[in-house]
Amino acid sequence: VQFVESGGGLVQPGGSLRLSCAASGMIFSQYGMAWYRQAPGKQRELVAGIGLDVSNTDYKDSAKGRFTISRDNAKNTVFLQMNSLKPEDTAVYYCNFLVPRSNTWGQGTQVTVSS
Repeated sequence: VQFVESGGGLVQPGGSLRLSCAASGMIFSQYGMAWYRQAPGKQRELVAGIGLDVSNTDYKDSAKGRFTISRDNAKNTVFLQMNSLKPEDTAVYYCNFLVPRSNTWGQGTQVTVSS
């Protein structure tokens, strides 16, 4: 199993980014997926999750109303649309299973929110 994240970058406060995570080595449609993030000096945390049913989503409180997780099973890809970004959203963002496995963390994609 491999996850490859992309789409991060430097953005000003209030801006938007769309992250993508391409999955391989698994039957993607059979697994709940999630986005996680790790800020400097902090533990990795769950940001958003999506079940097998695309309408089944959940978010960290600070992400509700700003972030949207989605998936495209035909492309084995999970997305995270992030709007109204804040400096406190700065972190490396990772995707993994909804119940993460320690041996499937990818390189992540850096998101920096700064003016």
